[in-house]
Amino acid sequence: MECLLFRPMIDPDYIANIAAYQCTKTAITPDDFDRLMSLDKDDENGFKPLRNALKSGHHSVLEHANFTFYVYDISRVTLAQLTRHRVGVAFSVSSQRYTDIFDTGIVIPTTISDNEELHAKFLDLINDSKELYKEMVEAGVPKEDARYSAVEGTTTSLLLTMNARELLHFFELRCCNRAQWEIRELADQMLSCVKQAAPIIFENAGPSCVTEGACHELKSCGTPRTEDEWTSMTSQ
Repeated sequence: MECLLFRPMIDPDYIANIAAYQCTKTAITPDDFDRLMSLDKDDENGFKPLRNALKSGHHSVLEHANFTFYVYDISRVTLAQLTRHRVGVAFSVSSQRYTDIFDTGIVIPTTISDNEELHAKFLDLINDSKELYKEMVEAGVPKEDARYSAVEGTTTSLLLTMNARELLHFFELRCCNRAQWEIRELADQMLSCVKQAAPIIFENAGPSCVTEGACHELKSCGTPRTEDEWTSMTSQ
């Protein structure tokens, strides 16, 4: 599983800062735009409108900043979890109505692959599923119907766009240790990408155990990530 972040046309930190600045002004002049677009990100005072908005929880300004990822080799299990995030999100997914499932990969959890007997049975199931799919397609069954034989571990790829506000929510939920392992790995990769593209917006992004020092889950994992470990991982 991998994800790639397309380079945003406008720097997300800048557009969110301009939006925050606009909220306190009647209008923005051309000179204001020139000044705001030439700010140094190391100058905290220059991005004060955005930082104040983030501290105050005024996250609507973040909806102007969009991030588009190409995500590939994730399972349909993880795709189902991704599509539960619907606000400020767009998906374009490889369609099983047209693509050939016989040529796709399979995601196998280590809890299965580490068990020799179960792993062998799992592979037999995958092979039987693919052979049946191929047999049905060759017999004239439409791919959109033959795909019902596919297992949820079948891989897919997609273009995924989220605005920064939803990404912060996504990272809080999916970077948590209690999130399912595959979507957690994807969320960690995505966060690492956007931290480089928009370090101000995502300076304090991640699970609440890191950002707030407190767990919001009904049942804690008991082993929260430390801030040092988190910073090291997401800066790679």
